[in-house]
Amino acid sequence: MDFGGGDEIRFEHLGRAGVVTLTRPRALNAVTHRMVRALAAALSAWENDPAIDVVLIKAEGRAFSAGGDILHVYEAGRAGKPPVEFFADEYRLNARINSFGKPYVALIDGIVMGGGVGISFHGSHRVMTENAQFAMPEVGIGFFPDVGASRLLPDLGGSFGMYLALTGNRIGYGDALWSGLATHTIQAQDQAGFLDRLTMTGDPESVLRAFFVQARRETDRATLESIVRHFSQPSLKRVIDSLERESATDAFAARTLETIRTRSPTSLHIAWRAISAGLTLSMDACMKMEFRILNRMLDGHDFYEGIRAAIIDKGSTPQWKPASLGEVNEADIAAYFAPLGEGELDL
Repeated sequence: MDFGGGDEIRFEHLGRAGVVTLTRPRALNAVTHRMVRALAAALSAWENDPAIDVVLIKAEGRAFSAGGDILHVYEAGRAGKPPVEFFADEYRLNARINSFGKPYVALIDGIVMGGGVGISFHGSHRVMTENAQFAMPEVGIGFFPDVGASRLLPDLGGSFGMYLALTGNRIGYGDALWSGLATHTIQAQDQAGFLDRLTMTGDPESVLRAFFVQARRETDRATLESIVRHFSQPSLKRVIDSLERESATDAFAARTLETIRTRSPTSLHIAWRAISAGLTLSMDACMKMEFRILNRMLDGHDFYEGIRAAIIDKGSTPQWKPASLGEVNEADIAAYFAPLGEGELDL
């Protein structure tokens, strides 16, 4: 089946299922504009196809998807043509998956970050194996947790979503299951059998009952209690103050504070505000908010500096502007969230 994805994404009608496979393993299945458009076209066709009861998305290689194609974003932005339309189409796709009228099953075996989260975790069934690792590491490259993270992360109990947003730390499949990010966990060795059964029946609930294996939470109770204590604070400053107070005597607080201090100060302020706001917003409202932020990010400094340090000059230290949390102007942060007028995201 050809929906225009070229050799980057494959579509198959197998039994009762529409099966999507990300096919850029050498690029860790980084999401491109062509992949976004093709997946959107497939969902439009399959949602009204009576021969398809369920959609499943999976990937080739050791990563489900390590994110969006940020090297392309960097090059386009530096050439004076920031790829606003790529993000607009990506955000529309994220919202479309959230409201898709049939079961949408993501089978995640490997790393899933950024743009990969956007095409998997808004579906009805998020199935992870023991090889899976989840992260939204955007604050580390001068960006912000987007692709619907402002809708996804606030729903996690115990301030776990705010912790993930402000640190960018990775978690395993047990933490993902217990926090509510994943809906099911299965063994990696059972993936082929799971896929065969799903395409045969088209019923993910009954198939998952047969393959579900309970995963233990990786993060211990004491650490979870620390996350609640620090990351439930009513402002970013109070989060930092809370960590600082305990950093001399508590290893978790010291380690977490050290991590946060390497992140873009602007990104941290934006992430805190977006995740806080998302708690009371619909998915569509979150995507519109994220698109406002995105437009300002593409005109700013830290995103390009973060990509330079991480990818162009690998291993170098990014020079954030402003360089510290205290130097960030609240009015400047508010401007990221201001309406775009005629430029608002059309959903």
